[in-house]
Amino acid sequence: MSETAILWFRQDLRLNDLPALQAASRDDRKVLPLYILDDETPGDWSMGGASRWWLHHSLCSLAADIEALGGQLILRRGDAKKILQEVCEASGATSVFCSRRYEPWASEQELLLHETLGDHGIEFKRYGGTLLHEPGSVLTLGGGPFKVFTPFWRACQKQEVAPPLPMQCDSWSNWSKSDELASWNLLPTSPDWAEYWLDHWTPGENGAQERLHGFLDETVSSYADQRDLPAVDATSRLSAHLHHGEISPRQIWAMCEQKKLELPHTATAVNKFQAEIGWREFSYHLLHFFPAIPHSAFKENFAEFPWQPDEERLRRWQRGETGYPIVDAGMRELWATGIMHNRVRMVVASFLCKHLLQHWRKGEEWFWDTLVDADLASNGCSWQWVAGSGADAAPYFRIFNPVTQGEKFDKQGEYVRRWVPELAKLPNKYVHKPWEAPEDALAQAEIKLGTDYPEPIVDHREARQAALDAYQQIRLSNATPT
Repeated sequence: MSETAILWFRQDLRLNDLPALQAASRDDRKVLPLYILDDETPGDWSMGGASRWWLHHSLCSLAADIEALGGQLILRRGDAKKILQEVCEASGATSVFCSRRYEPWASEQELLLHETLGDHGIEFKRYGGTLLHEPGSVLTLGGGPFKVFTPFWRACQKQEVAPPLPMQCDSWSNWSKSDELASWNLLPTSPDWAEYWLDHWTPGENGAQERLHGFLDETVSSYADQRDLPAVDATSRLSAHLHHGEISPRQIWAMCEQKKLELPHTATAVNKFQAEIGWREFSYHLLHFFPAIPHSAFKENFAEFPWQPDEERLRRWQRGETGYPIVDAGMRELWATGIMHNRVRMVVASFLCKHLLQHWRKGEEWFWDTLVDADLASNGCSWQWVAGSGADAAPYFRIFNPVTQGEKFDKQGEYVRRWVPELAKLPNKYVHKPWEAPEDALAQAEIKLGTDYPEPIVDHREARQAALDAYQQIRLSNATPT
């Protein structure tokens, strides 16, 4: 009689290039696919609303894929340790296979499961597959972790990337005690702020593959030149698929390498895109070695930064009501779609930290709840990068000017006009700085500042100087942030 092995799905909601599935299906074992929704995440990192929306649709897709192969995805909610023990006992499973996760609490949980399940005679094994290179496998010559991206990525490129694995499972377990997905209430209802999100996204493994193929076939050649233009669909939009594990970085890497072989003229653009996968790797390696990075300043002297908490300023930033069009466009795009263009993310993050002097944790928490690609490693590291407190951070004195950023990367104002339609009729000259428009231009555009669109929440020059003064305070306290 064949043994039963549990395949515990986590942030790896796919069937292809899944080492844990390959291992679970060996030796004629029957595979019991199980997903556990464990709401008891330590700290403040329970899954945000946007991620829960994505998870619902991704699980629907995964369940359909498994059913087409003759299996059934089992859904259970609660403490993972308790449920794994219960399902093993009820189904007769003698082993549990899963993909490794890298959040600090996940590593602790995996070690505990290895001990606890082992005490009950159940084998527990975890596998990679979420990253190109496992943390600890890319180190400095001194054997320590890299703290700067460029040498880290250079070292990564000297290592081979394993080819992706094909889907392999010949036998599924027919044990079928499962929750109903709808009972988890992952989707918003009152109000349904994600009502139109399926117009923008196709969660699931098939959606991820379609997006990757479309990007490499139609878009990547212009990636290096247009990736910073928010009005242009020039990015991969794979980040949410990667975060939920619907596609692996090895699959992306292999297709990129194939693209360069087939069309050598795309190599520069493809290399640039692969370097962005590298930034994701770098963030995970930092999280592994510095697990406090999501909630504490990487550069310790930044703990003394004189933030000026202001709930009204934070609320206006969250709602896209700052009076700076490129900032407001980004925040409204985020609310309407669950995503924000990467260039604009840097602008809005800089604005919150350096114009409004609000703690980067406030922005990190908002993104955690509203982004479909909310990722502990990337989110925390990116916010600290912008704030100036992180590893390989932007210089403390780099303060993005929201007007010049808009004029440089959204020259015709297409992005702003899409997401801030009240400014749609303004001439290009004023669309990024409506407060400078003469009265006749405002009248023709049917705009009354302060009524139809807000006055600037702060003056750029004054805010910039206030930020520099604040940074100067911590520069004078022993160590400097640069």
